[in-house]
Amino acid sequence: MRVLIIGGTGLISTAITRCLVERGEDVTLYNRGQTEADIPAGHNTIIGNRKDYAAFEAEMAGAENFDTVIDMIGFVPADVESAIRALRGRIGQFIFCSTVDVYTKPAHRYPIRENAERQPMPSFPYAHNKAKCERLLEEAHERGDFPVTIIRPAHTYGDKRGLIHSFGLGGAYYFNRIRLGKPIITHGDGSSLWAACHRDDVGHAFAEAVGNEQAFGKAYHTASEEPMTWNQYHQTVAQAMNAPDPELIHIPTDLLFEIAPKAAEWCRENFQYNNIFDNTAAKTDLNFRYTIPFVDGVRRIVAWLDVWEGIHSKDEPPVYEEIIERWKNLSTKEAFFWGD
Repeated sequence: MRVLIIGGTGLISTAITRCLVERGEDVTLYNRGQTEADIPAGHNTIIGNRKDYAAFEAEMAGAENFDTVIDMIGFVPADVESAIRALRGRIGQFIFCSTVDVYTKPAHRYPIRENAERQPMPSFPYAHNKAKCERLLEEAHERGDFPVTIIRPAHTYGDKRGLIHSFGLGGAYYFNRIRLGKPIITHGDGSSLWAACHRDDVGHAFAEAVGNEQAFGKAYHTASEEPMTWNQYHQTVAQAMNAPDPELIHIPTDLLFEIAPKAAEWCRENFQYNNIFDNTAAKTDLNFRYTIPFVDGVRRIVAWLDVWEGIHSKDEPPVYEEIIERWKNLSTKEAFFWGD
């Protein structure tokens, strides 16, 4: 089967590429050729920028038809509109990497299922644009342009990428603080539920969707089967690093956003809400399995960092420690709100 992956060297797409190459598929990657990835030989690469829509569409017109196209880097409606123009009537399946963030927050019921309301706030552009992309593809599927499968990962982590925390994604400084027993900022009271899944489990589900007619016209979750509170999340990271239980500094989410709006954007729009998803459909149709416990996945990340990049504080924003000190030194919490 001929498979084109738009991307192919990112976190999840590296795992997808590995799965497909190892099972003998004819895999071609379309990307800018600027990211090194630990993927096996036996794939082809087309160098290009999918954001140059005219060039991308011309290159697709000149390429042989693909049985399946997997779009891992479609983030805004213009990306998807270009893909529809380029591939309409020429492929057997289009798999789109979306996100569980497309759902209305807070959800009306839990666990969240694939038919839940999808109305993310415009103030969260990532989710808002992904929801628009999904609707464009659903319309393309209904028109008969090509069969569409949508996969909605939750927080996906793996080697070469740090973990999400209350101040966003990544940062070796988060691990450094955990290792040294330094306080960790935690939004709210740390009781909202979060779901993190290793990229190898998510990538396997994507690979199982390729050519799978049972998945045509459907959407799927590939989320954790091990939901935990944010307090438990930080504690588990410490356990994986053989570090002491972290001192968690609980600060109201809205206040964090007021102080550091860029760093705390995801905290306000996403992390403060419960993230619990039903994976039944992916288990049934895509053989999705949660095989890597979070504590083991974190150990993999830490081992990689210790070998290749190191765990350090060089990327820690100065405001992080400043917020902690101000919060700790207040005689009353009201003074913090009013800047006294």
